[in-house]
Amino acid sequence: MRKLDVAAEPIEQKQQPAEVSQETKKNRERALQMNLGYVLFLTAAAVITVFVCVNFLQLRAVNTLLQEEVASLEASLDSAILENDSDYNRVMNSVDLEHVKEVATDELGMGLATSDQIVTYEVEDGDYVRLYSEIPEE
Repeated sequence: MRKLDVAAEPIEQKQQPAEVSQETKKNRERALQMNLGYVLFLTAAAVITVFVCVNFLQLRAVNTLLQEEVASLEASLDSAILENDSDYNRVMNSVDLEHVKEVATDELGMGLATSDQIVTYEVEDGDYVRLYSEIPEE
């Protein structure tokens, strides 16, 4: 019988690297180098990016402050409206309309308006009419 000898290490076939042309070598060297124009461009881009980011953060901070101020002013407005409504109701409740009618008719000689004395106007905006001239009699 025959014995086979197994090699301890596999036989390596060396591949010869292809010859690289001189032009390819120059292109690779140029690609690895950064010229002054490229460095200046990257520096300018980085500076502009940082500037834009800082301005954005400042605007966000100002926006937050303004939102807080608006919320505070809205709270003050709500408080003023409640106080105004309370004062209005207090004043309206303190007026005795029967006493006003009695003084107007008895002491001042006023009477109730008749239907021919009442003039009705259509109001587009608001709840009152300003009189700039005399009302024409029809």
